[in-house]
Formats: sequence, structure tokens, C-alpha cells
Amino acid sequence: MKLAATFLGVVVAVLLTIAMIFTAGWSHPPIVGQQNGYRGTAMVQITTPSAEARLKAANALPDPVEKASASGDRAVDVYKNVQVLTDLSADQFNRVMSSITQWVAPQQGCAYCHNVENMADDSLYTKKAARRMLQMTRHINTDWKAHVAETGVVCFTCHRGNPVPAFVWYDNPGFPHAGGFTATNDGMGHPNSVNGSTGLPQDPFAPLLEEAGTIRVQATEALPKGTGASIQSTEQTYSLMIAISNALGVNCTFCHNTREFGQWPESTPERVIAWHGIQMVRELNDKYLDPLKDVLPANRLGPLGDAPKASCATCHQGAAKPLLGVSLAKDFPELGGSSQ
Repeated sequence: MKLAATFLGVVVAVLLTIAMIFTAGWSHPPIVGQQNGYRGTAMVQITTPSAEARLKAANALPDPVEKASASGDRAVDVYKNVQVLTDLSADQFNRVMSSITQWVAPQQGCAYCHNVENMADDSLYTKKAARRMLQMTRHINTDWKAHVAETGVVCFTCHRGNPVPAFVWYDNPGFPHAGGFTATNDGMGHPNSVNGSTGLPQDPFAPLLEEAGTIRVQATEALPKGTGASIQSTEQTYSLMIAISNALGVNCTFCHNTREFGQWPESTPERVIAWHGIQMVRELNDKYLDPLKDVLPANRLGPLGDAPKASCATCHQGAAKPLLGVSLAKDFPELGGSSQ
């Protein structure tokens, strides 16, 4: 009897080991932990050398572009129909255009946005969209230092050599379902990469990163009065928090002391930075990205006719700091970056 139990235990242990090796989602040894909060609170970020290597490869930097002089003829005096970057010299303007080609459309070249027979022509939608994106980039670097600080952003931060960034989102029509009670499931029960393969809502972005829904579920006092957050609001919040964790490649304790989620003084400084980031993304979606639905062709719109929008993953792409904290913007004062 003892021999049978021992044999069964060995078999179970072997099967569990095999499952851990071949099942996605497990972190294989060696495990590296880094404490980022108060001692004794288990506020630790965990990674592995292999994961770090993959992240470094995914954040490889583009070739540097030689700096241009701010002196000389103005771009508006040299070229026709310059509507943004009007403060730049012709050399600076050309540097930005060359960089955008490298960052956004290295395969397509200048013709992706321009009629190369008439560079002043505005017939291509990509040129109109690019103008708005340049304005957005300058706005982020100038007016959202509470989130991007002096690191800033450039087009490459999101695009990484792709005309459309890999991590954009559209309004989600949800899965087909019958009527009655099942028509009010708020997208529940459909695990996907956004909600961490859970049964939480499949679209936390529209109500919380496009609309200004409340992202708070835990009371700040014992035995609170009133109804508090609804179950639906709580589920949306949890789904967004999972999406943010995945976007930054971190767990909850990167921002929160899980002993008391409601206490800001016990949270890390990253929580404040993240709060500003949420406000920033909401504004960018509302003022810059969603209005592009009137510019983009139908094949660039989502299933409900909306333009592609941003979430935390659009810039971060699995890293706690986009491009692992390297500032490309400091070399591009033309885009509002700090040269300091």
C-alpha cells in the first residue's frame, strides 16, 4: 500500500513538473525578484533572465539621426503647405521627416504619406493623420511631463517601424449571444489577452480610457455607508488593472501596497505617475485619436466605425518604462523633447 502511494506521488510530481515546463504562463527558473516597496510587504517584481532578454530585444533602438541646425531658412519659406512644425528650420524639418520614415514606414518610404510628384498635395489620408500625430507628440512632451517627465516620446515609441502601432484598440462589439438575461453580460465569460484570460469584461478600455468612468472599488473606511461601487464597475476596474499590468510587464505591487489599496501614502510613486498616465490617455483618445475616424478610410476603422485608440500598452509594450527608459525625445527638441 505504501509502495503504491509512493509511486502515485512520484507520478503526480512528474506530471506537474512536465505541465510547468510546457504550459505557457509559468515563470521558469531562475527567478529574479526586486523589492520596490516597504520591507515586509512582499512588494516585489519578479522576472527571469530569459524574459529580460526577450524584452531587451523587443525594445531595440532605431539608428540615430544626425542633429540639424536650428539656424538657416525656415521650413515654411522653403516648402509649400507646411501646417505643423512651422517653427523649424528647413534642416530640422527634413530631419523630422527622415526620422518619421525610419520610425513609421521604413518599407513604404516617403510615399506612404506623400504624393512624391507633389509633396504639397494633401490627397493622402496618411499625411493628414501624421500632422495630427505630430501635434499630439509635441503636446505629450510639453504638457504631460507629470507622466512622461523628461523622457518624453517620439513616433517610434509607439510605432516601432510599423505604420499602425501593434497595440491599439477599437470599440468592442462583443461576442454574438442570445437575448434575455444573456444580453447584459457586459462581455463577461470571454477570456482574452486583455483581461488576462479571465472571465472579466473583455473591453475595459471604452468605459475607462475613452470615457471617464470611475476606477475605484475599495472603500477607504471600515463598514462604509451607501452602496459603493457596483459589481459591474468593480469587474471593469479589475479588467483594466490586469490590462495595465500586462502592458507594463509588472504585477499589482508595482503601484499598490496590497495591504491597503485605498491608501495612497502606502503606495509607490509609480501609482501617481500611472494616475496621470490614465488621464493623459483619456485626453489623447478624446482629442487626437478618436476624431481621426473622419480622416481614415473604412479599412482602417474598427467594426463599429471608430478610429484606433491608445492604451498603456501602445507605448509601454511590456516594459515598465517605454523603450526601457531610454529617451529618444531628448535628441528631438523639434518634437517638444527636452535637450537637457
